[in-house]
Amino acid sequence: MPRLHFRSIWISDLHLGTQNLENEQLLDFLLQSESEFLYLVGDIFDLLQAQKKWHWPKINDRIVKTILEKAENGTKVFYLPGNHDHMLRKFNGSTFNNIHIQNEVIHETVGGHRYLVLHGDTFDPVVQHCPWLASIGSTIYEILLKINSRRHLNRRQSNRKQWSFSAWMKHRVKIAVNVLGRFEKVIVRKAVEHQVEGLICGHIHRAGIREIENMLYTNAGDWVESCTALAENHTGQLGIVEWRNQYPLEEAVAVKAYEDLYRNRCLASPN
Repeated sequence: MPRLHFRSIWISDLHLGTQNLENEQLLDFLLQSESEFLYLVGDIFDLLQAQKKWHWPKINDRIVKTILEKAENGTKVFYLPGNHDHMLRKFNGSTFNNIHIQNEVIHETVGGHRYLVLHGDTFDPVVQHCPWLASIGSTIYEILLKINSRRHLNRRQSNRKQWSFSAWMKHRVKIAVNVLGRFEKVIVRKAVEHQVEGLICGHIHRAGIREIENMLYTNAGDWVESCTALAENHTGQLGIVEWRNQYPLEEAVAVKAYEDLYRNRCLASPN
């Protein structure tokens, strides 16, 4: 299979160090794609999990090695820490093995559009003001993921379509949190402060592209359940790639102008 070429790729919420990462899917995506820019948009390593129980199969070494090789071979790689790897935020502005650590960065597309890139936990009022509640939520989510894995096994055995109970539950909870914290208004205010046209983030484990008060909000999703990435092609268009099923997320198409961009793994070109 020929490699898929993008100008830019954003991936977030890998949670390396946990049993929840879909590491085979992630490694396949990294090996089959290439780009000029690669943004690691937070919660790449789950350093909070490291304090409890660290899970590191050999395939994780290959994932890290593949990213390091991309950086060594000319891909501009940026690491933007999230709330699960926030310890790395103290290294803001540093470069290690050609990987630039930035708490936030502005990306300019080939068409000149400017977007603020950061993990997004700073918009989550629970993480910011009730860390104990966020910790409880993470524990519950871990339990739901374990339940999910059993449900997926049963559904595969009965040839039924997979459905993620944990993703559904987390999305419902996040909707409530976002309403209470006026999440969208914070995003718009942040974009206005930085004089950009939109924002690219992760954190909520749900990929999407939509307009909020004339600002473009995009989310790269996660590699715990949905196996999604945000990508920019060589004409500057943005879109979502869902790698697991090899077709784009229908739910990500929330802006009319983007409806026709999600074909053949989104914006990819094998040429």
